[in-house]
Amino acid sequence: MKIEVRGLYKSFGYLPVLRNVDLEVRPGELVALLGPSGCGKTTLLRIIAGLEFADEGQVIFGQDDVTVRSVRERQLGFVFQHYALFRHMTVFENVAFGLRVRPRAARPPREEIRRRVMELLRLVKLEAQAGHLPSQLSGGQRQRVALARALAVEPRVLLLDEPFGSLDAQVRRALRVWLRRLHDELHLTSLFVTHDQEEALELADRVAVMNAGQVVQVGPPEEVYQRPTHPFVYHFLGNVNLFHGRLADGAVHFGPTSLRVPAVRVPEGPVAIYVRPHLLQIAEEANGDHGFPARVRYVNAAGPTVKVELTTGWGEPVMVELSHERYSGLRLTRDREVFVRVDADNLLVTEAAESGEGLRLGPAEEFRDFGAGI
Repeated sequence: MKIEVRGLYKSFGYLPVLRNVDLEVRPGELVALLGPSGCGKTTLLRIIAGLEFADEGQVIFGQDDVTVRSVRERQLGFVFQHYALFRHMTVFENVAFGLRVRPRAARPPREEIRRRVMELLRLVKLEAQAGHLPSQLSGGQRQRVALARALAVEPRVLLLDEPFGSLDAQVRRALRVWLRRLHDELHLTSLFVTHDQEEALELADRVAVMNAGQVVQVGPPEEVYQRPTHPFVYHFLGNVNLFHGRLADGAVHFGPTSLRVPAVRVPEGPVAIYVRPHLLQIAEEANGDHGFPARVRYVNAAGPTVKVELTTGWGEPVMVELSHERYSGLRLTRDREVFVRVDADNLLVTEAAESGEGLRLGPAEEFRDFGAGI
Protein backbone atom coordinates (compact mmCIF):
# COMPACT_ATOMS: atom_id res chain seq x y z
CA MET A 1 0.00 0.00 0.00
CA LYS A 2 1.46 3.33 -1.09
CA ILE A 3 0.98 6.53 0.94
CA GLU A 4 1.00 9.88 -0.85
CA VAL A 5 0.77 13.35 0.65
CA ARG A 6 0.21 16.19 -1.80
CA GLY A 7 0.41 19.93 -1.13
CA LEU A 8 -0.47 19.66 2.56
CA TYR A 9 -1.02 22.84 4.60
CA LYS A 10 -2.00 23.01 8.26
CA SER A 11 -2.24 25.88 10.73
CA PHE A 12 -3.33 26.07 14.35
CA GLY A 13 -4.90 29.50 14.66
CA TYR A 14 -2.40 31.95 13.17
CA LEU A 15 0.50 29.51 13.54
CA PRO A 16 1.43 27.66 10.32
CA VAL A 17 2.60 24.11 11.14
CA LEU A 18 2.83 22.48 7.70
CA ARG A 19 3.58 24.32 4.45
CA ASN A 20 3.10 22.65 1.07
CA VAL A 21 4.28 19.20 2.18
CA ASP A 22 4.70 16.49 -0.46
CA LEU A 23 5.75 12.98 0.54
CA GLU A 24 5.53 9.46 -0.87
CA VAL A 25 5.96 6.21 1.05
CA ARG A 26 6.32 3.27 -1.33
CA PRO A 27 4.59 -0.09 -0.78
CA GLY A 28 6.37 -2.14 1.87
CA GLU A 29 8.77 0.69 2.72
CA LEU A 30 9.81 1.88 6.18
CA VAL A 31 10.24 5.67 6.14
CA ALA A 32 11.38 7.92 9.01
CA LEU A 33 10.06 11.44 9.54
CA LEU A 34 13.07 13.08 11.19
CA GLY A 35 13.33 16.57 12.57
CA PRO A 36 13.60 18.73 15.70
CA SER A 37 10.73 19.33 18.10
CA GLY A 38 8.13 21.66 16.62
CA CYS A 39 9.01 20.99 12.96
CA GLY A 40 5.57 19.49 12.18
CA LYS A 41 6.43 15.79 11.90
CA THR A 42 3.88 14.54 14.46
CA THR A 43 1.17 16.78 12.98
CA LEU A 44 1.90 15.30 9.55
CA LEU A 45 1.67 11.76 10.98
CA ARG A 46 -1.65 12.57 12.70
CA ILE A 47 -3.08 13.98 9.47
CA ILE A 48 -2.07 10.81 7.62
CA ALA A 49 -3.76 8.83 10.41
CA GLY A 50 -6.96 10.89 10.31
CA LEU A 51 -6.51 12.20 13.86
CA GLU A 52 -6.14 15.72 12.42
CA PHE A 53 -7.35 17.19 9.13
CA ALA A 54 -5.37 19.43 6.79
CA ASP A 55 -6.45 22.92 5.74
CA GLU A 56 -5.38 22.12 2.17
CA GLY A 57 -3.95 19.15 0.30
CA GLN A 58 -4.60 15.44 -0.11
CA VAL A 59 -3.76 12.16 1.63
CA ILE A 60 -3.93 9.12 -0.66
CA PHE A 61 -3.66 5.44 0.27
CA GLY A 62 -3.01 3.41 -2.87
CA GLN A 63 -5.58 4.77 -5.32
CA ASP A 64 -7.98 5.99 -2.59
CA ASP A 65 -8.25 9.62 -1.55
CA VAL A 66 -8.67 9.35 2.24
CA THR A 67 -8.25 13.07 3.00
CA VAL A 68 -11.60 13.43 4.76
CA ARG A 69 -12.09 9.82 5.89
CA SER A 70 -12.18 8.84 9.55
CA VAL A 71 -9.48 6.89 11.35
CA ARG A 72 -11.59 3.72 11.21
CA GLU A 73 -12.11 4.02 7.45
CA ARG A 74 -8.37 4.37 6.81
CA GLN A 75 -7.64 0.88 8.21
CA LEU A 76 -4.31 1.66 9.80
CA GLY A 77 -2.37 0.75 12.89
CA PHE A 78 -1.02 3.48 15.18
CA VAL A 79 1.67 3.01 17.84
CA PHE A 80 1.97 5.82 20.38
CA GLN A 81 5.08 6.87 22.27
CA HIS A 82 3.55 6.13 25.68
CA TYR A 83 2.03 2.76 24.75
CA ALA A 84 -1.61 3.76 25.58
CA LEU A 85 -2.28 0.24 26.90
CA PHE A 86 -5.34 -0.51 29.01
CA ARG A 87 -3.93 -1.00 32.50
CA HIS A 88 -6.80 -3.21 33.72
CA MET A 89 -6.52 -5.61 30.75
CA THR A 90 -4.07 -8.45 30.28
CA VAL A 91 -1.57 -8.46 27.45
CA PHE A 92 -3.84 -10.85 25.54
CA GLU A 93 -6.92 -8.63 25.97
CA ASN A 94 -4.98 -5.50 24.98
CA VAL A 95 -3.94 -7.09 21.71
CA ALA A 96 -7.43 -8.53 21.11
CA PHE A 97 -9.21 -5.24 21.83
CA GLY A 98 -9.31 -3.90 18.26
CA LEU A 99 -10.82 -7.16 17.04
CA ARG A 100 -13.40 -7.47 19.82
CA VAL A 101 -14.82 -3.94 19.30
CA ARG A 102 -15.50 -4.42 15.60
CA PRO A 103 -19.16 -4.40 14.52
CA ARG A 104 -20.71 -7.86 14.92
CA ALA A 105 -20.79 -8.50 11.18
CA ALA A 106 -17.02 -7.82 10.85
CA ARG A 107 -15.93 -9.39 14.13
CA PRO A 108 -13.95 -12.63 13.82
CA PRO A 109 -15.13 -15.69 15.79
CA ARG A 110 -13.71 -16.11 19.29
CA GLU A 111 -11.33 -18.90 18.26
CA GLU A 112 -10.05 -16.88 15.31
CA ILE A 113 -9.35 -13.93 17.63
CA ARG A 114 -7.45 -16.22 19.99
CA ARG A 115 -5.43 -17.73 17.14
CA ARG A 116 -4.53 -14.33 15.70
CA VAL A 117 -3.58 -12.80 19.07
CA MET A 118 -1.36 -15.71 20.07
CA GLU A 119 0.28 -15.65 16.65
CA LEU A 120 1.13 -11.97 17.12
CA LEU A 121 2.38 -12.52 20.67
CA ARG A 122 4.70 -15.23 19.35
CA LEU A 123 5.84 -12.80 16.65
CA VAL A 124 6.77 -10.17 19.26
CA LYS A 125 8.11 -12.88 21.61
CA LEU A 126 5.60 -12.28 24.41
CA GLU A 127 3.42 -15.39 24.34
CA ALA A 128 4.59 -16.31 27.85
CA GLN A 129 3.29 -12.94 29.12
CA ALA A 130 -0.20 -13.26 27.59
CA GLY A 131 -1.87 -13.30 31.02
CA HIS A 132 0.20 -10.49 32.55
CA LEU A 133 -0.98 -6.94 33.18
CA PRO A 134 0.98 -4.03 31.61
CA SER A 135 2.29 -3.07 35.07
CA GLN A 136 4.11 -6.42 35.20
CA LEU A 137 6.07 -5.72 32.00
CA SER A 138 9.19 -3.72 31.22
CA GLY A 139 9.02 -0.62 29.01
CA GLY A 140 10.35 -2.52 26.00
CA GLN A 141 7.79 -5.30 26.49
CA ARG A 142 4.94 -2.78 26.73
CA GLN A 143 6.01 -1.19 23.46
CA ARG A 144 5.99 -4.62 21.79
CA VAL A 145 2.45 -5.18 23.12
CA ALA A 146 1.42 -1.83 21.63
CA LEU A 147 2.89 -2.87 18.28
CA ALA A 148 1.14 -6.27 18.39
CA ARG A 149 -2.16 -4.50 19.13
CA ALA A 150 -1.67 -2.22 16.12
CA LEU A 151 -0.93 -5.24 13.89
CA ALA A 152 -3.90 -7.28 15.16
CA VAL A 153 -6.42 -5.38 13.04
CA GLU A 154 -4.41 -6.21 9.89
CA PRO A 155 -3.78 -2.57 8.95
CA ARG A 156 -3.00 -1.39 5.45
CA VAL A 157 -0.51 1.07 6.91
CA LEU A 158 1.48 1.19 10.17
CA LEU A 159 2.22 4.57 11.77
CA LEU A 160 4.53 4.99 14.77
CA ASP A 161 4.94 8.21 16.76
CA GLU A 162 8.30 8.28 18.58
CA PRO A 163 7.84 4.55 19.34
CA PHE A 164 10.97 4.27 21.50
CA GLY A 165 11.06 7.81 22.87
CA SER A 166 10.30 6.88 26.50
CA LEU A 167 12.82 4.02 26.70
CA ASP A 168 16.44 4.08 27.82
CA ALA A 169 19.23 3.99 25.25
CA GLN A 170 20.11 0.30 25.54
CA VAL A 171 16.49 -0.85 25.19
CA ARG A 172 16.00 1.53 22.26
CA ARG A 173 18.92 -0.01 20.39
CA ALA A 174 17.65 -3.55 20.97
CA LEU A 175 14.13 -2.66 19.84
CA ARG A 176 15.41 -0.93 16.70
CA VAL A 177 17.10 -4.14 15.59
CA TRP A 178 13.98 -6.12 16.47
CA LEU A 179 11.61 -3.76 14.63
CA ARG A 180 13.79 -3.76 11.50
CA ARG A 181 13.71 -7.57 11.41
CA LEU A 182 9.96 -7.59 12.03
CA HIS A 183 9.36 -5.12 9.22
CA ASP A 184 11.48 -7.16 6.81
CA GLU A 185 9.31 -10.16 7.66
CA LEU A 186 5.93 -8.39 7.31
CA HIS A 187 6.72 -5.91 4.49
CA LEU A 188 4.05 -3.55 5.84
CA THR A 189 4.11 0.05 4.59
CA SER A 190 5.30 1.97 7.66
CA LEU A 191 6.00 5.57 8.62
CA PHE A 192 7.57 6.52 11.94
CA VAL A 193 8.35 9.82 13.61
CA THR A 194 11.60 10.40 15.47
CA HIS A 195 13.98 13.19 16.45
CA ASP A 196 16.78 10.64 16.98
CA GLN A 197 19.22 10.77 14.04
CA GLU A 198 20.82 7.41 14.83
CA GLU A 199 17.40 5.75 15.03
CA ALA A 200 16.31 7.12 11.65
CA LEU A 201 19.58 6.34 9.86
CA GLU A 202 19.77 2.81 11.26
CA LEU A 203 16.14 1.75 10.90
CA ALA A 204 14.61 3.41 7.83
CA ASP A 205 14.71 2.54 4.13
CA ARG A 206 14.42 6.26 3.44
CA VAL A 207 14.56 9.35 5.66
CA ALA A 208 12.41 12.47 5.22
CA VAL A 209 14.07 15.38 7.05
CA MET A 210 11.66 18.10 8.18
CA ASN A 211 12.26 21.65 9.33
CA ALA A 212 9.84 24.53 9.98
CA GLY A 213 6.84 22.69 8.54
CA GLN A 214 8.50 21.53 5.33
CA VAL A 215 10.20 18.38 4.04
CA VAL A 216 13.66 19.64 3.06
CA GLN A 217 15.21 16.37 1.82
CA VAL A 218 14.13 12.76 1.27
CA GLY A 219 16.45 9.88 0.45
CA PRO A 220 18.19 6.71 1.64
CA PRO A 221 20.02 7.19 4.96
CA GLU A 222 23.49 7.14 3.38
CA GLU A 223 22.51 9.72 0.74
CA VAL A 224 20.89 12.10 3.22
CA TYR A 225 23.88 11.93 5.54
CA GLN A 226 26.69 11.96 2.99
CA ARG A 227 25.15 14.27 0.38
CA PRO A 228 22.91 16.83 2.10
CA THR A 229 21.18 19.24 -0.27
CA HIS A 230 20.20 21.79 2.38
CA PRO A 231 22.23 23.50 5.14
CA PHE A 232 19.73 22.42 7.79
CA VAL A 233 20.21 18.75 6.89
CA TYR A 234 23.98 19.18 7.15
CA HIS A 235 23.63 20.61 10.64
CA PHE A 236 20.92 18.32 11.94
CA LEU A 237 22.52 15.03 10.86
CA GLY A 238 25.75 14.92 12.82
CA ASN A 239 28.40 17.50 13.58
CA VAL A 240 29.55 19.97 10.94
CA ASN A 241 32.12 22.74 10.56
CA LEU A 242 30.93 26.02 9.11
CA PHE A 243 33.33 28.49 7.49
CA HIS A 244 32.45 31.88 6.05
CA GLY A 245 34.17 32.91 2.84
CA ARG A 246 33.72 34.11 -0.72
CA LEU A 247 33.15 32.47 -4.08
CA ALA A 248 35.08 34.01 -6.97
CA ASP A 249 36.23 32.64 -10.33
CA GLY A 250 34.94 29.14 -9.53
CA ALA A 251 36.87 28.85 -6.26
CA VAL A 252 35.92 29.29 -2.62
CA HIS A 253 38.21 31.40 -0.46
CA PHE A 254 38.24 31.20 3.34
CA GLY A 255 41.16 32.14 5.56
CA PRO A 256 44.32 31.44 3.51
CA THR A 257 42.58 28.58 1.64
CA SER A 258 41.40 28.65 -1.96
CA LEU A 259 39.66 25.60 -3.42
CA ARG A 260 38.06 25.02 -6.79
CA VAL A 261 34.62 23.51 -6.17
CA PRO A 262 33.14 21.43 -9.00
CA ALA A 263 29.64 22.28 -10.26
CA VAL A 264 28.91 24.87 -7.59
CA ARG A 265 25.47 26.41 -8.20
CA VAL A 266 25.57 29.63 -6.20
CA PRO A 267 26.41 33.13 -7.41
CA GLU A 268 29.75 34.70 -6.68
CA GLY A 269 30.01 36.61 -3.42
CA PRO A 270 29.76 35.73 0.29
CA VAL A 271 29.18 32.00 0.91
CA ALA A 272 28.80 29.52 3.77
CA ILE A 273 31.06 26.46 3.51
CA TYR A 274 30.15 23.23 5.30
CA VAL A 275 32.31 20.15 5.87
CA ARG A 276 31.91 17.15 8.18
CA PRO A 277 34.64 16.60 10.83
CA HIS A 278 35.43 13.09 9.57
CA LEU A 279 36.07 14.45 6.05
CA LEU A 280 38.98 16.60 7.21
CA GLN A 281 42.53 15.30 7.72
CA ILE A 282 45.34 16.47 10.00
CA ALA A 283 48.97 16.53 8.88
CA GLU A 284 52.01 17.55 10.89
CA GLU A 285 53.09 19.95 8.17
CA ALA A 286 51.70 21.53 4.99
CA ASN A 287 51.78 19.43 1.83
CA GLY A 288 50.34 21.56 -0.96
CA ASP A 289 47.91 24.41 -0.47
CA HIS A 290 44.61 22.50 0.00
CA GLY A 291 44.15 23.32 3.64
CA PHE A 292 45.06 25.71 6.43
CA PRO A 293 47.23 25.91 9.56
CA ALA A 294 45.62 25.29 12.93
CA ARG A 295 46.49 24.81 16.60
CA VAL A 296 45.35 21.80 18.68
CA ARG A 297 43.12 22.68 21.64
CA TYR A 298 41.59 19.40 22.86
CA VAL A 299 41.81 15.70 21.99
CA ASN A 300 39.38 13.01 23.09
CA ALA A 301 40.34 9.47 22.12
CA ALA A 302 37.43 7.70 23.83
CA GLY A 303 35.03 5.96 21.47
CA PRO A 304 35.24 4.61 17.93
CA THR A 305 36.89 7.77 16.57
CA VAL A 306 39.30 10.36 17.97
CA LYS A 307 37.81 13.84 18.21
CA VAL A 308 40.21 16.75 17.86
CA GLU A 309 39.29 20.37 18.43
CA LEU A 310 41.53 23.01 16.86
CA THR A 311 41.64 26.73 16.25
CA THR A 312 42.35 27.94 12.72
CA GLY A 313 45.12 30.41 11.96
CA TRP A 314 42.48 33.15 11.73
CA GLY A 315 40.86 32.31 15.07
CA GLU A 316 37.85 30.11 14.23
CA PRO A 317 37.18 26.74 15.91
CA VAL A 318 37.25 23.59 13.80
CA MET A 319 36.53 19.96 14.67
CA VAL A 320 38.21 16.92 13.10
CA GLU A 321 37.46 13.22 13.65
CA LEU A 322 40.24 10.70 13.00
CA SER A 323 40.54 6.94 13.07
CA HIS A 324 42.59 5.56 15.97
CA GLU A 325 45.05 4.20 13.44
CA ARG A 326 45.61 7.63 11.90
CA TYR A 327 45.77 9.28 15.33
CA SER A 328 48.48 6.89 16.53
CA GLY A 329 50.74 8.10 13.71
CA LEU A 330 50.45 11.75 14.76
CA ARG A 331 51.95 13.60 17.71
CA LEU A 332 48.97 15.68 18.76
CA THR A 333 49.55 17.63 21.94
CA ARG A 334 47.85 20.75 23.18
CA ASP A 335 49.02 23.90 21.36
CA ARG A 336 50.75 21.85 18.67
CA GLU A 337 50.78 23.59 15.27
CA VAL A 338 49.38 21.32 12.53
CA PHE A 339 47.90 21.53 9.03
CA VAL A 340 44.27 20.65 8.24
CA ARG A 341 43.66 19.26 4.76
CA VAL A 342 40.42 19.92 2.90
CA ASP A 343 39.04 18.11 -0.15
CA ALA A 344 36.85 20.33 -2.32
CA ASP A 345 34.62 17.34 -3.21
CA ASN A 346 33.54 17.11 0.44
CA LEU A 347 32.30 20.69 0.76
CA LEU A 348 28.75 22.00 0.62
CA VAL A 349 28.74 25.64 -0.53
CA THR A 350 25.65 27.81 -0.16
CA GLU A 351 24.88 31.50 -0.32
CA ALA A 352 25.73 33.12 3.00
CA ALA A 353 22.09 34.06 3.62
CA GLU A 354 21.06 30.37 3.48
CA SER A 355 23.16 29.39 6.46
CA GLY A 356 20.70 31.08 8.82
CA GLU A 357 21.06 32.13 12.43
CA GLY A 358 21.47 29.60 15.21
CA LEU A 359 22.53 26.72 12.97
CA ARG A 360 26.22 26.68 13.65
CA LEU A 361 27.57 23.87 15.83
CA GLY A 362 30.56 25.34 17.60
CA PRO A 363 33.24 22.72 18.20
CA ALA A 364 34.33 24.42 21.42
CA GLU A 365 30.90 23.92 22.99
CA GLU A 366 30.67 20.34 21.69
CA PHE A 367 34.05 19.31 23.07
CA ARG A 368 33.60 20.72 26.55
CA ASP A 369 31.03 17.97 27.14
CA PHE A 370 33.53 15.21 26.37
CA GLY A 371 35.37 15.43 29.67
CA ALA A 372 39.06 14.78 29.96
CA GLY A 373 41.29 15.78 27.05
CA ILE A 374 44.99 16.19 26.71
